[in-house]
Amino acid sequence: MTEHRPPSPRIADAARRIRHVFVRDLCLDAAIGVWRHEHGRLQPIRLNIDLGVQEPPDGRDELAEVVCYQQVVDMAKALVASRHVKLVETLAEMIAEGCLGDPRVLTVRVRVEKLDAVAEAASVGVEIERLRRGIGP
Repeated sequence: MTEHRPPSPRIADAARRIRHVFVRDLCLDAAIGVWRHEHGRLQPIRLNIDLGVQEPPDGRDELAEVVCYQQVVDMAKALVASRHVKLVETLAEMIAEGCLGDPRVLTVRVRVEKLDAVAEAASVGVEIERLRRGIGP
């Protein structure tokens, strides 16, 4: 089954030297849910993480100069594996906070989807967007 997704709002901004770093459709098994039948078992989730990142001033071709998507994936996997979380909203906030731990990350959008929660739906979940303090309105 092909999934239809609305286009994401623009994150990259050439004028402000902001690049878009993303993790698309990271599928994991998570201990998540508030209902009794969700405790003591894992269920599939899908994560999408979008970062607005300040580009380095000199543009050197060095991994240390960029926000590494593998480190974002590793952080998200560690958070998911760390404990049972009741709400998808809580997991999204945890991931957003982890991403904003890197001072180069200016904005973060996190989508957490439960894939088997509602039989008639491909997925259900939440998407949040957070800004580094001092940015935006």
